[in-house]
Amino acid sequence: MEKYIDIIINSYGGYFGYLINEILYWNWNNYFYGLLAISLVVWLLEIAFPWRKNQPIFRKDFWLDLFYMFFNFFLLNLIILIALSNVTEQLLNDFLSFFGFQLASIQLFSLSALPKPFGLLLFFILGDFIQWNTHRLLHRIPFLWQVHKTHHSPKQMGFATQFRYNWMEAIIYKSILYIPLILVGGFTLEDVFIVHFIAIAIGHLNHANIGWDYGFLKYIFNNPKMHIWHHSKELPTKYGVNFGISLSVWDYLFKTNFIPADGRDIELGFDDENSFPKDFVKQEFYPFQK
Repeated sequence: MEKYIDIIINSYGGYFGYLINEILYWNWNNYFYGLLAISLVVWLLEIAFPWRKNQPIFRKDFWLDLFYMFFNFFLLNLIILIALSNVTEQLLNDFLSFFGFQLASIQLFSLSALPKPFGLLLFFILGDFIQWNTHRLLHRIPFLWQVHKTHHSPKQMGFATQFRYNWMEAIIYKSILYIPLILVGGFTLEDVFIVHFIAIAIGHLNHANIGWDYGFLKYIFNNPKMHIWHHSKELPTKYGVNFGISLSVWDYLFKTNFIPADGRDIELGFDDENSFPKDFVKQEFYPFQK
C-alpha cells in the first residue's frame, strides 16, 4: 500500500512541476502552447470562413467551452488522471509479475520495429478505431449516455466544443484505450505527441463553425459537415450516428454514417436538454443525479 501512496504523491508532484514548466518555458513539443496555437488557428478560420453566419464569434457558452478545454486538457490530469494512470500501470505490473510476466512480455508486437511513418500511422488508426467503439458505447449504455450528455449539451458549436466533456468520460476513454495499446507498445513520448496533436487539430475542425467536408477525403476523415449531424437533436436512430473521432471511414464501413442534407442550420442538443444544468460544477456531477 505504501508503494501506491508514493506513486500517487510522486504523480501529483511530478505533473505539477511539468505543468508549471509547460507554461513558463516553450519548446517544440510543448502541450500548453501547442494547444493554444491550434485553437487560435482554427478560431481564426471560423472567423474568416463562418458556416453559420448568424452565429456570433463569441458564441453561446464560448467561455464555458474554453474553460472545459483547459480544465480537461491540464487540470483534470493534475487532479486525477496522471495518478490514476500510474497506479493502474503499477497494479497491472504487480498482477502480471505474480504469474511471472512483465508488461513488455505481453506485447503482441512493437511499433518501434516498423518504419517510423508506418508505425505512427498504425498507432493512429488503432487508437481511433478503439475510440470509435468507445464512442458508440457512450451512446448505447444508459449510464454512459448520462456521462456523455455534457458533450452534446452545446446549442452552438465551435472549436472548443471538442473538449466539453464530463471528467468521467476521460477515464472511460483512457481505460478502454490502455490495454490494447500496451499490446502494441514501442511508441515514444514524441510519437504520442505527434499523433495526439493531429487528433486535436482534426477534432477542433470537426466542431468548428466551418462548412468543410474535404471533398473525396470525407470518406476517410471526419469533418464539420458530417460531425454536425452527430450533434443533431433530431436523429434517425435511438443511439445516434457518425461516431467518428478523427476518421469517418469506420462509420462508412459499419453503416453508421448519416448526412441527409446540409446540416448548417439544424438544431443541436438532445430531448431532455431542458433538465440539463447550465453551469460547470453541476454538469460535472450530473451523471450521479437520480
